[in-house]
Amino acid sequence: MDELRRRARHLRNNAIGAERHLWQHLRNHLLAGHRFRRQMPLAGYIADFACPALKLVIELDGGQHTEHAAYDARRTEMLQAHGYRVLRYWNDDALVRTAAVLEDILRAIEQGNGTPPQPSPSPAAKGRGRNASASQRRAGEG
Repeated sequence: MDELRRRARHLRNNAIGAERHLWQHLRNHLLAGHRFRRQMPLAGYIADFACPALKLVIELDGGQHTEHAAYDARRTEMLQAHGYRVLRYWNDDALVRTAAVLEDILRAIEQGNGTPPQPSPSPAAKGRGRNASASQRRAGEG
């Protein structure tokens, strides 16, 4: 087994709370009948969640996101180069605003492969409060 697959297995076995929580809504074809995989090696990186049939990747970002922004940008570019759309959400949104995150993912699924990639959450969005929707926080609207 190569190193990337070993690391993906380790991440699956040691998932953070937000990943475990969102996985409960994505696993076993629960989201509109689509099969998602978690911690999937893809294009030299590990995607938090991926649906290969839809060419869709879902990434969860924590407080360290600003420190890893350059790495995340390279990863997003590589995934897009392989035809994947990338949706990003804050860990807090996955835990507290799960329904809004799932609705946003469903909209992206319905829009299909013609949808442009979603922007990464901005550091300023963290202070938007509990009433901002996941899509508003991700897009920096408010």
